[in-house]
Amino acid sequence: MDAREAALRQAHGHAVRWLASLSDRRVPARASVDEIVRALGVDLPDGPGVPADVVDLLATACEPGLTAFPSGRFYGFVVGGTEPAALAADWLVSAWDQNSVMRAASPAYSAVEDIAGAWLLDLLGLPGDSAVGFTTGATMANFTCLAAGRDAVLRRAGWNVAHDGLQGGPAVRVLAGEDRHMAVDLALRYLGLGTPELVEADGQGRIEPAGLRRALAAGGQGPTLVVLQAGDIHSGGFDPFPEAIRAAREADAWVHVDGAFGLWAAASPAYAHLTAGSADADSWATDAHKTLNVPYDCGLALVRDPSALRAAMGLHGDYLIQHEQGDPIDKVPELSRRGRAFPVWAALRCLGRSGVADLVERLCRHASAFAAGIAGIEGATVLNDVVFTQVCAEFGDDARTEQVLTRLLDDGTAWISGSTWHGRRVMRISVSNWSTTDEDVTRALGAIRRAAG
Repeated sequence: MDAREAALRQAHGHAVRWLASLSDRRVPARASVDEIVRALGVDLPDGPGVPADVVDLLATACEPGLTAFPSGRFYGFVVGGTEPAALAADWLVSAWDQNSVMRAASPAYSAVEDIAGAWLLDLLGLPGDSAVGFTTGATMANFTCLAAGRDAVLRRAGWNVAHDGLQGGPAVRVLAGEDRHMAVDLALRYLGLGTPELVEADGQGRIEPAGLRRALAAGGQGPTLVVLQAGDIHSGGFDPFPEAIRAAREADAWVHVDGAFGLWAAASPAYAHLTAGSADADSWATDAHKTLNVPYDCGLALVRDPSALRAAMGLHGDYLIQHEQGDPIDKVPELSRRGRAFPVWAALRCLGRSGVADLVERLCRHASAFAAGIAGIEGATVLNDVVFTQVCAEFGDDARTEQVLTRLLDDGTAWISGSTWHGRRVMRISVSNWSTTDEDVTRALGAIRRAAG
């Protein structure tokens, strides 16, 4: 057995043991950063080591400091697990080691990206000739889509930002709901557009179309972007797309939808009504590593006009082998990147249309079960309309809610984190993992009851 095979066998053994431990292990990590540093050692060796020994040290030293993100009992942030076919495909991504930027360089990757992109547009109910770019995550998907939108509205105003930059050009207005996700602000900062103008939202974080219309009229005509959201990070609420997009169109604005986890509602007949009208936007951003449950480093930038995306992201280099049909490199910011479409294809091929719908519906069913269970705990109040996969609750007052959160993490049965919503400290539950079972929800609710007791 050569060194590479021995290292791979060692990694495989550790991976299998880790995955087998998820059903029973404590969800929070057991060791601190300092403890892991001591176990790994801080001195760089003077000479080479044995690859299998290095892998063994890494896995053994780090295991106590791993949080069980892939567990069916992790409900913090919006973190999915990894569907089995997607996990196995991601191992192949590393083994194949393709720089997936050009058709000529990796025909296999480009073929898979073409197929997966078409499947995604179909499942999400979006225009079939839209461009699909595979980014690092939803933040860069938002960046990519808003870059296309920024450049497009400036072109309509007679300004070539790719050649002349932003300085001296027309100001670009950006309007977004006051409860938009911070990733939108970050993307706008990267793009040199600053903080968006905020439009009032209702109690569930949904933008008010009348307020949007007033804000658009107050600013006059000019290059404008409107950002809507599919899935509020606290309530799971969806903006009223038909009315909001109609108002934006009257102002000749580019409409972008941030749907990091919620855009996947479109894949379920039972929840597609939440995204009704969103297909009339100009661009959409989502994560495949959230609701679809593929490994990290996989966002999706979807743009109705492929030429607008290519104008913003495309580049030319004399040494590159460019294809007349266009290349993956024309749709994303990176010049070098891993084969993100491989695990997406594997997840979609394994689940099929009905499997994706069932995944979405199962996550929503678990969220509803959490809401019902928490509502039965004395002193607890569910604060949001549970329309998708998010649940927010409080336990009397901020101090009491914080105490429950602390006790819950100390218990270790589940990971549920806190947040502040509408000025109140809340327990925020996000159900995002394909592997979560009814028993997982029951165990987590038991832990919440103990923490609230």
